[in-house]
Amino acid sequence: MRSRLVSVTALSAFALIAGGCHRKTVGTYQPPPPPAPSTGVNRGGRGLGPTDSTTTISPPAPVPNSFGKPVSTEVGLASWYGPPYAGRKGADGTVYDQNAMTAAHLTLPMGTMVRVTNLTTNQSVVVKITDRGPFVRGRIIDLSLAAAKATGVYRAGVAKVKVEAFAAPMRANADPGGRWCVQIGAFSRESDAVKLKADLLRRYTTAKVIEFPGPTGYWVRVNPKFPDKKNATEVADGIHPNDPAAEPYLIRTD
Repeated sequence: MRSRLVSVTALSAFALIAGGCHRKTVGTYQPPPPPAPSTGVNRGGRGLGPTDSTTTISPPAPVPNSFGKPVSTEVGLASWYGPPYAGRKGADGTVYDQNAMTAAHLTLPMGTMVRVTNLTTNQSVVVKITDRGPFVRGRIIDLSLAAAKATGVYRAGVAKVKVEAFAAPMRANADPGGRWCVQIGAFSRESDAVKLKADLLRRYTTAKVIEFPGPTGYWVRVNPKFPDKKNATEVADGIHPNDPAAEPYLIRTD
């Protein structure tokens, strides 16, 4: 009985194999993968890493014809800022949006439109000045997070750029020469800022002197009675804080 069952099983297996030989296997078409993108500058705004090759150069960002020609051009280092500044009010009174095309500059009038060009990659973007900074020696502009990505400054952190400024919109009752003040800092200790404030109040009795905390330390600001650039410059030249890390910055407040 056992040998008979084995024979029947063997015959069934043979029949299945024989029948399978006459069936055509139906396959599914698999398209080839897309070609790999070429290396180069990412035009979407994210700069390539330091080990990536750069084979593509983006043209400078166009500016509207209504802007006319640049009224000033400067070359220096650009940096960028995001958190913890996101959601805070900028110097122009608007809330800082790190995803908007804006920037901070020490002396350009608020609302000035500028074209910032990364001199290494030639990536550029047009931004609006809405804040004051950067307060670091040698840097000339602080880009928003979005602008930093668009110019390839984001990954580098700091990059050499060209800043072309176009005429700012005229404001009602605006002083053509601008309104200027002097800001000193940042102090690592609040007591140093308070001490300097007291000294400046004695020296400049007609000026408004304030002390305030910031994300990077403590600051002192002097608003001269006559807030023109000449007076502000004289005040800045006469201030020599004991803290070597703190230094005076000339700032345009309008």
